Amino acid sequence: MELLRLGPIGHEIPVVRDDGVCFDLRPLITDIDPNFFATGGIARVRAALEADELTELDGAAEMRIGAPLTRPSSIVCVGMNYAAHARETGAEPPEHPVIFFKMPSTISGPNDPIELPPYATKADWEVELGVVIGSRTFRAASAEDGLNHVAGYVLGNDLSERRLQIEESGGQWSKGKNLPGFTPLGPWIRPAAEVDPGNLRLRSWVNGEARQDSLTSDLIFSVGEIIHQLSQAMAFEPGDVILTGTPQGVALSGKYPYLAGGDVVELELEGLGRHRQVVTITE
Repeated sequence: MELLRLGPIGHEIPVVRDDGVCFDLRPLITDIDPNFFATGGIARVRAALEADELTELDGAAEMRIGAPLTRPSSIVCVGMNYAAHARETGAEPPEHPVIFFKMPSTISGPNDPIELPPYATKADWEVELGVVIGSRTFRAASAEDGLNHVAGYVLGNDLSERRLQIEESGGQWSKGKNLPGFTPLGPWIRPAAEVDPGNLRLRSWVNGEARQDSLTSDLIFSVGEIIHQLSQAMAFEPGDVILTGTPQGVALSGKYPYLAGGDVVELELEGLGRHRQVVTITE
């Protein structure tokens, strides 16, 4: 079962895809938003599918694919969560999760263009496993308990502008992470019960050339451990997104050039789909 939102920006239609068929969720829900997750939306959608209560959405294949959720209260990101990526940045693997925040306004669809202002000269790609929280989470008792609060998983691109992140950051990474459209998500959310987050292959390419290729089994802090540790310091709400970190193979390593106008960025995460984004420079 795959949860998607299809249609023009600002007018996306919530749908569920099952066995390749997209069903319109508007008779059942308003949108795939925090209220959807807070009220057991995934279980209600599954029940409606099993009862054959949903109608196929005409023209779904021709529609733009939007981000599969909207209006999360927060996007919390974990940095340097793959040991090899930490080393390529010149840092030692952290003893505790390193975090930063992205604004919900950074969310975009998986195939929307990456629009860079002309001063964004060090834009970088980061393929990541995204976690969608399903219930309020504060002080999870353990890593196992942390997983009980996950509604589903999604592919994300944690785009970064390294000059703003590092050279003009004032010591906090978020400044280089929050340009509009800097969190492409999608194409779908897959329910947690259908995903093993500890053993997924994730890859990225720029202009068809391989950049990243790793497994989530190489995460320093697992999904459950991230939720357990971070929930001691903050409360997650339904619909919140956690980006769990990126593996080695980014431009920050010095091995590859930063993104430029016309570049094509592609990402893939096993079972969670694929992105394709074209870089454009805006005046």
